[in-house]
Amino acid sequence: MVRRNFLTTGLVAAAAAQGSASAQSNRAKFKLRYGPHPGMFRNLAGENVIDQIKFSADQGFTGWEDNGANKRPVEEQTKVGETLAKLGMKMGVFVSFGDFANTDFVTRTDREYRDFVKGKMRDAVDVAKRVGAKWTTVVPNGVNNKIDPGYQTANCITNLKAMCEICEPAGLVMVLEPLNWYANHPGLFLRTVPQAYAICKGVNSPSCKILDDLYHQQIDCGNLIPNMQMAWDEIAYIQIGDNPGRKEPTTGEINYKKIFEWIHKKGFDGVCGMEHGNAKPGKDGELAVIAAYRECDSF
Repeated sequence: MVRRNFLTTGLVAAAAAQGSASAQSNRAKFKLRYGPHPGMFRNLAGENVIDQIKFSADQGFTGWEDNGANKRPVEEQTKVGETLAKLGMKMGVFVSFGDFANTDFVTRTDREYRDFVKGKMRDAVDVAKRVGAKWTTVVPNGVNNKIDPGYQTANCITNLKAMCEICEPAGLVMVLEPLNWYANHPGLFLRTVPQAYAICKGVNSPSCKILDDLYHQQIDCGNLIPNMQMAWDEIAYIQIGDNPGRKEPTTGEINYKKIFEWIHKKGFDGVCGMEHGNAKPGKDGELAVIAAYRECDSF
């Protein structure tokens, strides 16, 4: 933490000395593709999402994540994709499917419902082409306590296979995100990486993989690196957030420097989405986020 404070102070001083956030531009690229999200650097970069992408690239980030990309105007989606390609950045996930209010995904496998979920994936394919995305987040709705878990798992696999019929030809990868029950999402069907691993093996498709959100997994089952090791062949995407608090690394209990080193040794070239808030407000808080990633990337 002392080193982190030193790094943050240095960044603030550099910005003050040169009069603007752009004075910190063209810094060395990070070893992993950490992906900031819209709004994370709004005080330093401004409200425009394109300006935020350019600022992130200037700080050395080579990933980007936008859960709500599918809700942006088509013209803006295209501009995001073009900007990322020009800057050599990889687009991370956007959310294409997940209704936390019902249990249909683990309950229904009728033709009407399968056509519905396939339609969602057709929309996702169109968005992915515009923003240059390879991955899209899928959350398999809530648990149905009136049906045995085995049947729910089978129904989940059936619907995912139907969705893969759309995704595979387009090269789009659905990443299933297990979400914790204890702090954020009680009652959702998919909770842990081991559970997601079994489902992916059942679907058996290159278009159905795991999104390992380390914040959620720390809360629900922990054992982060061993679980990544066991499920590595099905993990396509990683998200970051410290616990407690869901803020940047170094603010909680997770040793992200060791985790990032382990991921880097695996040769991972996907995006590590920065799906967390900033621990401090304003420009100082945004500079602290950058400093935290510099510290944890210094393995």
